[in-house]
Amino acid sequence: MNLVIVESPTKSRTIQKFLGPEYTVQSSYGHIRDLPKNELGVDVENDFSPKYIIPTKSRKIITLLKKESEKAETVILACDQDREGEAIAWHIVQALRLGKFQAPSSKSQSVSWRTNKFQIQNSKPYTRIVFHEITKRAIEEALKNPREIDMDLVDAQQARRILDRLVGYKLSPFLWKKITKGLSAGRVQSVTVRLVVERERAIESFVPQEYWAIVATLLKLKTQKSKVKSNEFDAVLVKKNSKVIPKLGIKTKEEADKILEDLKGAEYKVLNIEKKEVRRNPLPPFTTSTLQQEAWKRFHFGAKFTMSIAQNLYEKGFITYHRTDSLNLSQMSQAIAKKFIQENYGKEYWPGFARIYKSKSKTAQEAHEAIRPTYPEKTSETLKIQAELDDKNSRIYDLIWRRFTASQMTEARLDSTIVEIEAQNSKYTFRATGQVLKFDGFLKVSPMKFEENELPEIEKDEILDLKKLIPSQHSTQPPARYTEATLIKALEKEGIGRPSTYAPILETVQQRNYVEKDERKNLKPTEIGFLVNDLLVENFPKIVDIKFTAQMEEKLDKIAKGEENWVKTLNEFYLPFEKNLKEKYQKVSKESFTEKTGKNCPECGAPLVIRWSRYGKFLACSGFPKCKYKETLPRPTLGISCPKCKEGEISEKRTKRGKIFYGCNRWPKCDFALWDKPFKEFCPKCNSILVIDKKRQIKCSNKECDFKREENGKKYN
Repeated sequence: MNLVIVESPTKSRTIQKFLGPEYTVQSSYGHIRDLPKNELGVDVENDFSPKYIIPTKSRKIITLLKKESEKAETVILACDQDREGEAIAWHIVQALRLGKFQAPSSKSQSVSWRTNKFQIQNSKPYTRIVFHEITKRAIEEALKNPREIDMDLVDAQQARRILDRLVGYKLSPFLWKKITKGLSAGRVQSVTVRLVVERERAIESFVPQEYWAIVATLLKLKTQKSKVKSNEFDAVLVKKNSKVIPKLGIKTKEEADKILEDLKGAEYKVLNIEKKEVRRNPLPPFTTSTLQQEAWKRFHFGAKFTMSIAQNLYEKGFITYHRTDSLNLSQMSQAIAKKFIQENYGKEYWPGFARIYKSKSKTAQEAHEAIRPTYPEKTSETLKIQAELDDKNSRIYDLIWRRFTASQMTEARLDSTIVEIEAQNSKYTFRATGQVLKFDGFLKVSPMKFEENELPEIEKDEILDLKKLIPSQHSTQPPARYTEATLIKALEKEGIGRPSTYAPILETVQQRNYVEKDERKNLKPTEIGFLVNDLLVENFPKIVDIKFTAQMEEKLDKIAKGEENWVKTLNEFYLPFEKNLKEKYQKVSKESFTEKTGKNCPECGAPLVIRWSRYGKFLACSGFPKCKYKETLPRPTLGISCPKCKEGEISEKRTKRGKIFYGCNRWPKCDFALWDKPFKEFCPKCNSILVIDKKRQIKCSNKECDFKREENGKKYN
């Protein structure tokens, strides 16, 4: 009997189906060893040697795996193919005291923590196998090609883990001492918070600029029959004296009125017509980042939720490995896609060659594959009929399947027309654009939003009739708050984090209450998020420096390739960090984060000051800890009268766990409270207050009333 060990029970069940009775597949349930929670767990004086422990939750699993390994001829480690999976495999070897371990290679140098007292006490042999998908053919191929554990990948994972531990366990106590307990700092989380804070400040400081656009609605005068439904079309003013008018070129109403005056009595003549075929190529298959972005755009699925579904699909054998930044596709998958496309859509929908995509990322692991269906011939409808996928799993699978299939299809072709129209007897040029889909190509499988706009059949020098001339006022818009999708895109662009870390990063900054979602589910910094970010930017600029963090990610990638030594990398980071931290303990005063109020404590008479908790500001006695008096600060109200007591107003509040709710500001005299955000209107049916729920529906707060409507005013009932 051979023992196969994987990380999850779902994965173990899937693999067991493909293997015969000579194999037993067991799960480690993730990491079985880790750094201790109650101490640093890293010996910084001894080459950053980590102190690993077996958590309580893993002890029963280790006991089971030891018993199974003793009965086995060989232990086969089939953990995931990335750094995390490689590290889990290495920890299993250590915890189960398996056979002789591969000696360190010369390029990665000997390191003391690679061998410890638990190692080489058992001669039980083991092998390591990897695969990109959980299918019978992939497992069988992996078993034919076992390898040793890649210690370069293990080094990279350990270096990241230790680096994050050093920052978190050294810098967080600094925040506790200088601001308040319960705060945390992190190497990547703090940079992420900085991005959100800087975007919010850009929004706050934004000064809108007025600009005007002028649109002419024109009518074809010739009456010959046309295939086009209407002879009327719009053209936008684009040039003055043959020079392009920039977006902000018409700044005021006076300037717009002057142009309208100039155009009085002008004759509109077709100056030029340009027709061409435009080709749109399909998008590449998904990486982790683009899947998370698209799932948010389409379904508003959070990054963590999307990854949990993708993991389930992977472990059940429906998709390839879901943590990847590669755009590679196997020749086999391309061949299956070709056959499926030709048989189901027609030969004209296959371009005649396999499309190959290359990642722009310097750090992409090109040996891996993009995310694709393991059986490209199986659509989500097929799997639904077979009752193998529920609705949410089906939606993500369908997204992946369509993106992959479309990536191997013919481009879409559109007929594009650009018409330039001269307002004769004046100095102005208008432009009308039209496009019509000629051949849908990949759009048959993966539709994209684009506006078809067919222009009437007009000729050069043709005179057109002006139906109306419309000036319209516009203002430049501030940058939008990040969504989970756009923040992941920004992190990837800046080289911060890796496929396996995007979802945990977003979850962490929200759990820490540094970032929260507004009513539209956009990300905004909290008060404490602003405060902690500003302290770190001022005193620990490298920790929150975007370029420095990206460079550190590159060094971790080099460690994974065996091009960099992990101890040297940690030394280069830690020594200046530790020196700066000691200096800041002396220089930064806690008093700089308290504010005087001019009020006195009602219990002891000492001055009341504003202090911070991880959830924001509160009033406290300056005599703490002798006097423990404190009270909450009144929060700004929403300008909505309390429907219960008629005297107070509704304000935003938080539970002890930081969850937002809305209640009367006269509490505890009035206990009116809501989970959904109140809307500044009352129900036309029962006169209760209206609220906006998470689906952006406006509904009645009275559970017995069924009134609902969309935010734009359209009624549901």
